[in-house]
Amino acid sequence: MDLRSWIERWPVARQVTGHDRLGRGAAAMSARSAQLRARTEDADTVSRSVCPYCAVGCGQKVYVHHDRVTQIEGDPDSPISRGRLCPKGAASKDLVTSPLRQTKVRYRPPFATEWQDLELDTAMDMIADRVIAARREGWQDVDEHGDRLARTMAIASLGGATLDNEENYLIKKLFTALGAIQIENQARI
Repeated sequence: MDLRSWIERWPVARQVTGHDRLGRGAAAMSARSAQLRARTEDADTVSRSVCPYCAVGCGQKVYVHHDRVTQIEGDPDSPISRGRLCPKGAASKDLVTSPLRQTKVRYRPPFATEWQDLELDTAMDMIADRVIAARREGWQDVDEHGDRLARTMAIASLGGATLDNEENYLIKKLFTALGAIQIENQARI
C-alpha cells in the first residue's frame, strides 16, 4: 500500500481533502460502516402494537421477517410516546424471542417438587373448576340481619398495570358477574 492510499483511509485526511469538510458524511464513514444496514430493512411486515410493560401505552412498531420478530421500536406516530420507549419497552423484543420464554402451561401439584407440562384445555378446566368450587363454598346470600348480599368473599382479583382498559373492563365484568366484590388493580395500589 502506497502512502497516498494509506492517507485516504484516514478519516481526517478524507475530510480535509474531500468535499465533506465538516466530516458528517463520507469522510467519517469507514468501509465497515458503509456496509451496515438497518435491522428493519428486510422486514416482510410491520405491525403496530402497544408496549406490554406498564399502563402508559407507548406505541411500538413490530418488524417481522419470515414469521419471526426481528426488531421492535418506538412508533413515531404514537401520540403517547412519539417514538420513544423506556429501557424495558426498548428491550421488549426479548419478551417474545427469548429462548428462555415459557411457551407451555406449567403446573406443580400440591407437595410436588417438580413442574409438569399441561395442555391449555386441561389447565383452563382446572381453573374453572376451582373458581366454581370457591364461589359455591364461599357464597353469601344474606347477612346476619337477613339483608340480601348475593356475593362471595372467596374470590378476588388483582389486575396488573400491563393490562389495557379493555382487558380491565372485561375482568371487572367477569368478577362482578361471579359475585366477587374484592376487585383491585395494581395501578391503584
